[in-house]
Amino acid sequence: MDLRHPFPETLKYAARRERRPHPDPGRPIFEHLCDSRINSLPTSRVCGRRVTDHYLVAVLSLPRGTTFKHTLRVPGIYSAGLWMLAQCREEELVQAPPESDLELLPLPPKNPMPYWQRIQAARSFHTGTERLRDAGGPVTCLTLGPRWLIPPIVLATSPRAIRDILSIKDDAVDKTSPVFDEMRRVMGANLANLPYQPWMSRRRTLQPVFTKQRVREFGGHMAQAAEMVCDQWRDGGEVDLDAESRKLTLRALGRSVLGIDLDQRADAIAEPLRVALKYSVDRALCPLSAPWWLPTPARRRARTASATVHRLAQEILRTCRSDPTSDAPLVHALIAARDPVTGRSLTDEQICNELIVFLFAGHDTTATTLTYALWALGRNAEHQDRLAAEVADLPHRRLTPDDVPRLAYTVQVLRESLRLCPPAPTGTRLARRDVEVGGYRVEAGTMLAFGRMAVQRDPTLWEDPLTFDPDRFSPDKMKKLDRWQYIPFGGGPRSCIGDHFAMLQATLALATVIRRVKIHSLDDEFPVALHFTMVADGPIRARVQRRD
Repeated sequence: MDLRHPFPETLKYAARRERRPHPDPGRPIFEHLCDSRINSLPTSRVCGRRVTDHYLVAVLSLPRGTTFKHTLRVPGIYSAGLWMLAQCREEELVQAPPESDLELLPLPPKNPMPYWQRIQAARSFHTGTERLRDAGGPVTCLTLGPRWLIPPIVLATSPRAIRDILSIKDDAVDKTSPVFDEMRRVMGANLANLPYQPWMSRRRTLQPVFTKQRVREFGGHMAQAAEMVCDQWRDGGEVDLDAESRKLTLRALGRSVLGIDLDQRADAIAEPLRVALKYSVDRALCPLSAPWWLPTPARRRARTASATVHRLAQEILRTCRSDPTSDAPLVHALIAARDPVTGRSLTDEQICNELIVFLFAGHDTTATTLTYALWALGRNAEHQDRLAAEVADLPHRRLTPDDVPRLAYTVQVLRESLRLCPPAPTGTRLARRDVEVGGYRVEAGTMLAFGRMAVQRDPTLWEDPLTFDPDRFSPDKMKKLDRWQYIPFGGGPRSCIGDHFAMLQATLALATVIRRVKIHSLDDEFPVALHFTMVADGPIRARVQRRD
């Protein structure tokens, strides 16, 4: 039975066209999803079949026995959209082997690097994963201290091993690793760091807010913000691409989705977020840390930084609640969001926590991607001219989300930038029970790390991996890539919910800048620093020349 048809199609036609009921509307949904051979298995065992990722997240989170009749009465599931979720990209689900088979698998090999080199590599979690892979292989185990202080770490850097971690559909692998525990303490619980059970409800609630169609409402101000920033540049003058990209993304984010002018509020966003998140990572990777209740200087700085961004989020929310007509589509969407199963809305605290992570992702990571893309184009005149020609073919007006389908090469440039400089070079999970990773048995209680940057620059997977080549992502070549060798937004059920928004914003910004100016990069290297994400380490200098 092909799960992509007829079930999602039935939903599509029923929801959009004829509004006709499903066949046998009293039959449990699960029986339509699964044939009789696996119908009796738990939801996490719907495996080995190609089904839509986000669609399964919504359906499998329904109580067992839920029928189609039930979905007709649940706001958001039937009419708002499972058929829309079914349009999301497909993932290959992985079924955990039976316990008897799992016990026969070998444990991951221990990494042979000396202890202090392992410590340095683990803390340099961008290039460090490549060094650990080269020393210990695509699946390697390293210890940083006694298990009672810090769990052992298994690093995965091959597509197969990364798939085994990210595509698990239950809580066997969860976001309960020390990194996420510290993030929840410092920044609050949000979709990016919630454990499996509370995450399911939050994902159901927020998914309709971030569909490809919905985020188009959030992209209207990016081209305008890019034009305003470019107009301030002196012809032939020198600019810092990183600082200008951060100014651009912050301005667009404030005006397009939050309903507030953030131009003068950068100090209340960028630095406090970096301080709080860097503290979370440093503490999680330290074998011996002070008790949480002890007010160390670093902890006081992290708490102060967290309070600063929480006050800003609370101000944004109060403004939108007091003025329902304010131009803040994301905030109003979060206020109106409901869990389609329980009907519950988000509390003010939950909304603020989501606004904070959106501020961080929408500003920090998008700015880094845009900075790298501009710097790379400034060193490759051929690629820059090709992108400029693509934009020149569009009508001479401000770019809009409707123009994105005609900016295919611009998207390729951004994809290549995300391959070489992913803002989140590494991710972590915690194995809550024994699981298979790349043909090895990983024991419960082990921290699982996957090297996003390592796999995206692996010389066994990419030709000339350090060369900037947007044609790697031409339509024909994209089809030949392994799904799990390119994961800038992750994969599986917990992939980045804001990937469509990020690509929309970055595409409009990059196209607008290159349409107006020619970039000449003045630095041969792109230095990076690690806080929580990977950012430019210092100014990225370029000379700008206005186009006719």
